[in-house]
Amino acid sequence: MKKGFTSAKLGAATLLALATALFASCGGSAKQDVKGKVRYLNFKPESAAVYQELADIYEKETGVKVIVETAANNTYESTLAAKMATAEAPTLFQINGPRGYANWKDYCEDLTDTELYQHLSDKSLAITSGGKAYGIPYVVEGYGIIYNKAITDKYFALEGRTTDFASMDEVNNFDKLRALADDMQRNAAALGIKGAFASTSLKSGEDWRWQTHLANLPVYYEFKNNNIDLASEATKKITFEYGDNYKNILDLYLNDSVIPAKNVGIKTVTDSMAEFALEECAFVQNGNWAWGQIAGVTGNKVLAENVKYLPIYTGVAGEEAQGLCVGTENFYCVNSLASEADKKATKDFIWWLYSSGIGKDYVTNKLGFIAPFDTFNASERPKDPLALEIIDWMSRDGITSVAWNFTLFPSQRFKDDFGASLLKYAQGAKDWSEVKAQVVSDWESESKASM
Repeated sequence: MKKGFTSAKLGAATLLALATALFASCGGSAKQDVKGKVRYLNFKPESAAVYQELADIYEKETGVKVIVETAANNTYESTLAAKMATAEAPTLFQINGPRGYANWKDYCEDLTDTELYQHLSDKSLAITSGGKAYGIPYVVEGYGIIYNKAITDKYFALEGRTTDFASMDEVNNFDKLRALADDMQRNAAALGIKGAFASTSLKSGEDWRWQTHLANLPVYYEFKNNNIDLASEATKKITFEYGDNYKNILDLYLNDSVIPAKNVGIKTVTDSMAEFALEECAFVQNGNWAWGQIAGVTGNKVLAENVKYLPIYTGVAGEEAQGLCVGTENFYCVNSLASEADKKATKDFIWWLYSSGIGKDYVTNKLGFIAPFDTFNASERPKDPLALEIIDWMSRDGITSVAWNFTLFPSQRFKDDFGASLLKYAQGAKDWSEVKAQVVSDWESESKASM
């Protein structure tokens, strides 16, 4: 959960009443354009320009107005809560999973009979209740450790290196990854890099790769290995028993880096992606959406054919069979309080997006989505290298992807506080035992606050 869920839940009855009245007075009648309109509240700022292009194309093609609005980073739910009780309430919005649906179910239209749901490749991915679908996943994404094969190949050709790996195919657990990264750090000058890993961005607001994505690993293993029912109240508490495994990889990122650990508080995600693009490092943790960031850096040196993925190894037993972190926290919902014309227009728009030639081209090649619908054939697969790597890792025999459990994190406040705690740890101002204790206590207290 992110900021705004708690307040949205507490004020659900008030919002519902206000929104009903506003829709009735501002377009929920026969006076509204028979074609209806679409108002989309977008979650990802980096995708705003692409969605606007799509909106313009769709309006020219159909005459239906599509208004794209984008929430700032880490403000989506608070923005949604604010807009739901206005005349500009979105007809199309997003939830991040079962907890998101629990807070916004009064606004979620039944999508079971829509074309988009009917063509969902795996209907178990949808958010359902009572046998009906209320949230449709529109993208499968993945993340892990991105590496530059040109640099790792250069390392494998070095004389005097301390490892005996012949290729990255042999690096399949944390001990091997640490041995490789440590030796690459020692040989940084010979490799022409500043460090093995890009900088760890722990500046406030730039720390989501660590307080959410990396933190998913220990939570995933705790829930998985203890057979926790993810729909139960048992997820309201954690022991952080894999916290030391988290520390393993975080320390590696911090120690074998292009910058000293004391400087992580001023670094952004953009900084670290630029470091990778300029071949100042060999590794960076990020998702398949990052190829555009890499390729878009002025002076980018990384060739598409050299961009590869490695799972995030942390030292958990059996991780040789671990794949990338694959899942989604992106589900389309149609506002049930919108006029019938607007609801139809919205359903038609999202179906066009995932069924038309133009829409699918944008979804695949400009938004960079791996779409979970059977409307895409083999030739319409993503062309960018990271998306192809996700597909490759998902299809490998004997490899199990890591599920996205961070949709169960109790609140944005929990994540923000965890990020602040990680910064103090990285700068030597907080002991790891204190970080672990705070994670456990904050998880429980934030879980109670969100109930």
